[in-house]
Amino acid sequence: GLLEKIRLYLIKKLLPRLEDRRKYRQEFASSTSFHGVHNIVQTQSKTRKVLWLLVVMGCLAVVIWQICCRFIYYFSWPTTTTVVVQYVEDVKFPAVTFCTLNRFQAHAVINLKIIFFMWNIVSGVLKKIAVEDKYSQELNDFLHGNQNFSIKDFTRENGFYLNSSTLLDCNFFGKPCYPQDFEHVFTEYGNCFTFNHNDLPARRVSLPGRGLHLLFDVQQEHFTDEPALGYTDAGITFVIHSPEELPHFDGLGLLTPVGMHAQVAIRQLKSIIQEYPWGECKPDIKLRYHKIYSTNGCLRECKARYIQDWCGCLPFILPGNERECDLLTFYKCVYPAFYDIEVKGLCTVGTHNSTCPTPCEETDYPTTVTYSSFGGEKAIKYFSTKLKKSPEYIRQNLVSIDIKYNDLSYKITQQQKALTVSELLADVGGQLGLFCGASMITIIELLEYIFTNFCWMCIFLLLKAPEMPQWNNPPQNQPTHKEKKKGIQEC
Repeated sequence: GLLEKIRLYLIKKLLPRLEDRRKYRQEFASSTSFHGVHNIVQTQSKTRKVLWLLVVMGCLAVVIWQICCRFIYYFSWPTTTTVVVQYVEDVKFPAVTFCTLNRFQAHAVINLKIIFFMWNIVSGVLKKIAVEDKYSQELNDFLHGNQNFSIKDFTRENGFYLNSSTLLDCNFFGKPCYPQDFEHVFTEYGNCFTFNHNDLPARRVSLPGRGLHLLFDVQQEHFTDEPALGYTDAGITFVIHSPEELPHFDGLGLLTPVGMHAQVAIRQLKSIIQEYPWGECKPDIKLRYHKIYSTNGCLRECKARYIQDWCGCLPFILPGNERECDLLTFYKCVYPAFYDIEVKGLCTVGTHNSTCPTPCEETDYPTTVTYSSFGGEKAIKYFSTKLKKSPEYIRQNLVSIDIKYNDLSYKITQQQKALTVSELLADVGGQLGLFCGASMITIIELLEYIFTNFCWMCIFLLLKAPEMPQWNNPPQNQPTHKEKKKGIQEC
């Protein structure tokens, strides 16, 4: 009884008559803003009706093809790159980190080979350096006999130092600078010193061709670097980087040999990378011990996490506040752990799914370096008298470096989306309007028509459902052939 009442209600209230449904379809075809449909319905000539049908179907096919192409192009995540050169009144000067190629002073080194191999083990977490097995026994003997020996304290006290005897002249934009203006930092070269580090107020340059001028005395008589161990150069190596980033020498350091004057012209290059999937950056990544994200800083923190978990301590040249590793732990655990990190690829760089993807925004300083011999005869005599050193000493120990901006501008290289969502919608709307004269209103009309017919179809199926035979649930007593035939006829 209840099911019959529902069926009667649907028949009287919701299910229209066949004539009403036909009238609704005809009114929709004649009034819709989808161009060409009314010509098919209202035209009496069959030939014209067929022609219009072909035209409408052809345009509809072209529209579908064009829209599919635009969606395929959009989901290929295309990008474009724009380069803009911006000229300004003044520009921020970068940080510059200087190191000497002599890692330790001669008077401090007791066992040259052991000290250098220990430093190779320590700096191996920054740059892979193989330790020769033939010295392993000497290393073991030294490590077990000097358990309280600290390579960090030894390097800080007996490595390269910056004072009035090694930094003979310093001038930034017409104002003198002093060793106190440099910040100490550990790198694979031992003690290094950074000018214009992040803790100082930003230094700016308002004239091209003027910047930082430095004159170093490398003091070769104190050199301990042994040519037999691969250390053959004498001079100053330096790297130019953002003040917020740590120096990264691996493949990026510039070298000025003794007796040379280096003229370094720099430009500022800002790169802006799109986030995944258009680019490779991930803007939500934050570093724990660095103010801004960089791949070098991320790599150091990644290595520090693994070594801390495996060895229970942290190398002093990696960021963190954990307990410092002693030399024996360096040799027995830290160095093998770093080897596993490299072999297994636990700290990777570059793509969005790597441990350290590319930064979304970074600043580089492309350089152009020219060299000339340091000083003429008069200059050599002048410095010889001033420093009370022989002309040969001047030629064999002094290094002059000038770092300046080429011009007061910076270049912005920006990666942009080649097709945004609004542009995609505009393309789709343009194709619909060009071939079918359709718009968003047309889409709503079509959706309304489809929804209405779908509701009618559902009501029709609901009305027919109670009259269907229950084939899936046959009674226990099977009916006879005549009873089946009678039931089918009644149905």
